[in-house]
Amino acid sequence: MMRRWISNAVAFTALWIFVRGVELTPVRLVEEGLIGLLVSLPLAYAVRNFYGRAPVARSIRVLPSVGLYLLVFLRELLVANVAVARTVVSPSLPIDPAVVEVPLRVESDAAVTTIANSITLTPGTLTMDYDADANSLYVHSLDGDDILDPIRTWEDYALVIFNEPLKPGDPVPEPRDAAADSDTTAADSDDGGER
Repeated sequence: MMRRWISNAVAFTALWIFVRGVELTPVRLVEEGLIGLLVSLPLAYAVRNFYGRAPVARSIRVLPSVGLYLLVFLRELLVANVAVARTVVSPSLPIDPAVVEVPLRVESDAAVTTIANSITLTPGTLTMDYDADANSLYVHSLDGDDILDPIRTWEDYALVIFNEPLKPGDPVPEPRDAAADSDTTAADSDDGGER
């Protein structure tokens, strides 16, 4: 039986050939295939334990969520590219850059990493930090108001894909800043607002 990491290396090699956009001649396909294997074998071996083993039935069950995650990501990628291009071409357009705390419902390293990378790959946004204690990402965005909806959609699919304890539709935790503000407001009202 072929080891799983070797089959992953073969899949990475096919992806390498696709991304490189090589001519469809046997010589070029073999050349790029060898280069792809040289790159993908050590990579696949290095990350062989990252995602763990999932039963085949579960893998098939999450395929629709994986497809939807990719479609939503590609749509958001296109929309963000157009928005950033408009901002670059028309610098007079107002922007509202902000760093936003995004509390997460996903908890596994793989799920958090997937969402953080999706955010960073989307033009106009950058994952700056992850706070493990609060399970929150800190995201810089050119327009701070528009980033939460796509992240929540990705997270709904990631909850299914990575078999997280919480499920889509479960409440989202409050950011620590908002929780601290509400605690301060409650304390102010308890002591009559005097400091």
